Amino acid sequence: MESGIEMKRIPILLTLLLLALSLVLMAPTCSASEPVIYVIEVDDMITAGTEMEITRGIDHATDIGAAAVLIEINTPGGLVDSMEGIVSEIERSEVPVITFVPQGERAFSAGAFILLSGHIAAMAPGTATGAATPIAITPTGTTPVENKTVNAYAARMRGIAENRNRSTDVAEKFVTEGLSLTAEEALEQDVIDVVASGRHDLATAIDDRTVNVSRESATLHTKDAIFITQQPRFAASIVTLLSNPQIAFVLFLIGLYGIIYGLKAPGTYVPEMVGAIAMILALYGMGMFSVSTFGVVLIVAGILLLIAEVLTPTFGVLTVGGAICIVLGAIMFPQEPFMPAEWISDFRQTVFAIVILSVVVIVAGLGFVMKTRLTKPTTGREELVGEVVRAETDIDPEGTVHIHGEIWRAAAAEAGGESGGGGIRDVGGVTLGGEEKEKTRIKPPERASTPHRNNET
Repeated sequence: MESGIEMKRIPILLTLLLLALSLVLMAPTCSASEPVIYVIEVDDMITAGTEMEITRGIDHATDIGAAAVLIEINTPGGLVDSMEGIVSEIERSEVPVITFVPQGERAFSAGAFILLSGHIAAMAPGTATGAATPIAITPTGTTPVENKTVNAYAARMRGIAENRNRSTDVAEKFVTEGLSLTAEEALEQDVIDVVASGRHDLATAIDDRTVNVSRESATLHTKDAIFITQQPRFAASIVTLLSNPQIAFVLFLIGLYGIIYGLKAPGTYVPEMVGAIAMILALYGMGMFSVSTFGVVLIVAGILLLIAEVLTPTFGVLTVGGAICIVLGAIMFPQEPFMPAEWISDFRQTVFAIVILSVVVIVAGLGFVMKTRLTKPTTGREELVGEVVRAETDIDPEGTVHIHGEIWRAAAAEAGGESGGGGIRDVGGVTLGGEEKEKTRIKPPERASTPHRNNET
């Protein structure tokens, strides 16, 4: 009987074993048949925020073992320093980088440098690239830069094209002559490698191509690839906004006028605070310091504003400014590639906790101060003002009243007061019983239906 039961269990165990073995064997097959292409979208101007996103995307693609990074470009141009940083990141990348101009888009000026720096450069039909002549922005408009600057960037463009085995002569004309090309023209003149209508068409077209990545040959396996699009981070969005020259200039003016107005009309602390924060943001947007330094400056400014709130209470104005500065600083700092992700997360959580605690303490303190100011005094002259008392005699114009178990002399604000009730309106010093006491000045109210009149102070 028992042997029969054991025999029945054997097929079940074999089935489970085969199922587990099949799952193990299928896992690498699925992974190998579905390569991953990590997509980074570049839309609008090239700024420091764009550089942050591309750097983060390439690092993440390396960590997940992506087959390639696809940078989709749509830009009229941008900042030179940010463009140089992006090109350097692509050149140092350990993952093949594909630069692509999707349908209906363009890659002009700084975008042309980035397009040509990719291991594979591609464009969709109907797109355009080029027009990379550097210009200078002056108070009267834009003017051509000096020849040495043009020559410097022409040499940089030649170097990028030469490194990717592309036409150096045509690439140089992007800078020296402002040449612009359509996708078909760029392919004919050996500036790009592929013309593709979309992502999947591009992945199929470049499959099995060999590229030089970090001085080593690598074969692309991109057919039937899965596309993962990177979502922009909040910090990069802020940096992108601040790096816009127009935004930076407006912030600079706000900061300048805020500080001037605060110095001309001190006391509220609002213009000074707004001006200081706007000036810090503007200086970063103009490239005066790096992202990490920007974060440090914001945190220090926030702490100083919180301290100023304690020393010179402004009913929460400086607290709000300080909290904003510290939170922005925590988002921006630190941006170091070798810092552990756990440390950065713990650091930001600590900063947020400190900000919340500081705001709660300061708000509670301000609430206590306001409550104290609104509470009626319980001692001194202020205690008596407004209190309703009973007149012992007619107050015409002077008489006596009953206050806290004592008989006080009182003078009516108007003659004709009678005994009854009244309120204290003013307190003055008089001599009573050999001691200096206080007296009340009572103003009689309008006549009521009762035979007595209530005197209101």
